Amino acid sequence: MTETATSSPSIDRPLPNGDSASPSLRSLCTSLHQEITAFLQEDLSTETTLQAVQEQTRKSLNIIQAALDRYPLHTLSLSYNGGKDCLVLLILYLSLISTHPDLPDRLPAIYIPPSHPFASVTDFTLRSAERYHLNLDIYSEDSSSSSHPTTTLSSITSKGQDAAAGAGAEGGGGGGKGGGGMKEAFTQYLARNPSVDAIFVGTRRTDPHGGKLSPDGFDMTDGGWPRFMRVHPVIEWHYRAIWAFLRYMKIPYCELYDQGYTSLGGTNDTHPNPALRLVVEGYGEGGGDGAGGKERYRPAYELEEDGEERLGRDW
Repeated sequence: MTETATSSPSIDRPLPNGDSASPSLRSLCTSLHQEITAFLQEDLSTETTLQAVQEQTRKSLNIIQAALDRYPLHTLSLSYNGGKDCLVLLILYLSLISTHPDLPDRLPAIYIPPSHPFASVTDFTLRSAERYHLNLDIYSEDSSSSSHPTTTLSSITSKGQDAAAGAGAEGGGGGGKGGGGMKEAFTQYLARNPSVDAIFVGTRRTDPHGGKLSPDGFDMTDGGWPRFMRVHPVIEWHYRAIWAFLRYMKIPYCELYDQGYTSLGGTNDTHPNPALRLVVEGYGEGGGDGAGGKERYRPAYELEEDGEERLGRDW
């Protein structure tokens, strides 16, 4: 494995073990378990960043295992919106359940997209949910409509596109500025899935509201929210580590990240990160900053500072 990719691998790519892009959930989990195990056993003593990623991976796996020890698998769900953080969480979660005796055909998950979703984010979320065998419930921000897609990609796409008009934070927690739509969505989701006691979320320490979360990875909801345990295994991951993991493991990700977007919300509040902005000379007139210049953005994985991650967001 090497960190040589310059753009996201295709979400439809075959798995490294030669399986098709749509193996069974257990086969997929087994493949990911083998990849993660190999990564953790690799000698990366000369790679400081990847060494740190190995350590964070071990800590995250311990939190996920603690959740599996505490809760039956059917009582666990995942908040997923295709963002980079919950994508890391999903890969680690799948890698730990390959031998679980109660593994279903599909895993329960909830998707609360933003009120003005990017088409490419919606497409990636739905296609990756199919690839990773998620039974994805989709809720709009005002929760006036919801969709419980069936197991085929066409069903998820046709039912999910109309429902994908809610609110979202990139770690998979969803929610607009006030969080009211997100709260109602979780209320409806839990009412429809009463067996769910805990939900994995991709919140990191540097995210809004992430600073107060417990370092052990478990926080019960409060403040009038529907009651469930939030499990946040990637809480202590830095932005740079997230990208080092995804690229080293060659995990497909949303194409917007290659266009300079570093934190994904909706089309009304999300822009390419100005810290990644470039003006390339020699492209002729009318192409950006001054005659002869064309504006473009470096890919998200070239950003290094946690504090610059949300410079492309309006809130």
